[in-house]
Amino acid sequence: MYRSQFVTGVSNGGLTAFEGGDRWRWESRMFGGAYDRAPVCARPVYGALDRVGSGVGAAPRFGSCFFRLGEPVVGRTTFCYPDSTFEPSAFGVGERMGLVDLARAPGGGRDVLDEYVEAQVHGPVRWGADVVALVLDPSFRGTRVEEAAGRLGCAVSWHGGFRLGVEELSRHPGYRGREVVEAGTRIAVEGWLTPRVIGEAARSGRFEPRVVKRVWHCLARFGAPGVGGRAGV
Repeated sequence: MYRSQFVTGVSNGGLTAFEGGDRWRWESRMFGGAYDRAPVCARPVYGALDRVGSGVGAAPRFGSCFFRLGEPVVGRTTFCYPDSTFEPSAFGVGERMGLVDLARAPGGGRDVLDEYVEAQVHGPVRWGADVVALVLDPSFRGTRVEEAAGRLGCAVSWHGGFRLGVEELSRHPGYRGREVVEAGTRIAVEGWLTPRVIGEAARSGRFEPRVVKRVWHCLARFGAPGVGGRAGV
């Protein structure tokens, strides 16, 4: 079963899923307090609407691999734009929404990695019933990640792959800061960043987690397959 941060305590975003924390407060606001006293296992889990079929997932800010859910799940999913972090006022459901048009609209000054329509799935998300496939980055071929994926009981497929050379990274010091460019250059293997390389750097303990996450943002933004590296757009 796919669990929320309230259960796992794990996230690639902020760790605020506890009573009184930001995630708790955002859910209380969005859902009218419906989950305030509910057991943590009953809370919704989060994803994004793949509104353009990017291939690398609807919200690559949060990672290089993603689960694809079956169409019936849409019937118990709510949506918002922008992300709930921004305390949005625009919401929708599968049968009725104008959020895709909002996300497509020019302006707004949002980072490309924030241009996704957030999804909140209410009720359990189970392997074999709700998860159609796990889509992996090809840098994980032949690794323990692929082995673990094969034991989940859902299909496993591969997307085109995130890959960013240090030469291209050095052209964008204004995106996440020169410190991040320098860290990315040290993390790179043979001049290249991939999700696997960044993951190994994170586990090594040699780099500050905040900086490693921002190196990933650079890879997601500028190293996605497709024109201009516009990940998820």
